[in-house]
Amino acid sequence: MPTCAAMDTLDNDRHRTDILNRLKRAEGQLRGIQRMVEEGEDCQAIAMQMAAVRKALDSTYLRMVRCQMEQHLHEQLADTPDADARINAFLENMEGLMGKLR
Repeated sequence: MPTCAAMDTLDNDRHRTDILNRLKRAEGQLRGIQRMVEEGEDCQAIAMQMAAVRKALDSTYLRMVRCQMEQHLHEQLADTPDADARINAFLENMEGLMGKLR
């Protein structure tokens, strides 16, 4: 039986790439905000961009947690009938519930 240490990294290349792309987008948004501050832009416009970055990072965090849970569940339930469908249904429900925490 796999231990929790198996959850320490994202082993799926597709998931890892997705998370990295989301982080790079947020990084670009942050650079844009820095530029706005340097150029003396309106505080309300800056605040709106900050809120967008926060939402992007929250979304990325939820995606990473989902990927990690999916990876762990597939390892634990690999031999279970209809494992993929059951895991995906569970993860959709959990993602919806976690999304309401924001």
